[in-house]
Amino acid sequence: MSLGKMMGNNNGGTNYQFASSNPMWRATLEILDFLPLANVDYSGGIITTDWYTEGTALDESIKITVRFLTNEVRSDGIRVIVHKKNCTIQQNCKITKITSSIEQELQVEILKKAIIFEKELQNNKKKYNRSEVN
Repeated sequence: MSLGKMMGNNNGGTNYQFASSNPMWRATLEILDFLPLANVDYSGGIITTDWYTEGTALDESIKITVRFLTNEVRSDGIRVIVHKKNCTIQQNCKITKITSSIEQELQVEILKKAIIFEKELQNNKKKYNRSEVN
């Protein structure tokens, strides 16, 4: 295996992107930067936060998982999943997957930020290509 093939410099096969150059990945990390992360797996296409409590309800916390379905910036390119944990005083906890506006709001914010990053990436490529010609 050559480094050139890993970086996508081959004419066929898989095109690998590093996390720092993937707009969806970068946008997700930036949007979720206030949460502690439990699992970040670029090759597996998943980011999972740790349990987070806002402080208003001590017996309630949430965990967010973002699954990347494609490297492209598309509305169907990611899936946001929210789990809620309710615990009693005896530490008996119940975890449920919830459907809430948080999922949709996060997805929209990630896509907005990813579009900005993608435009920046395209502009940088144009500048780089122009400097190669000169």
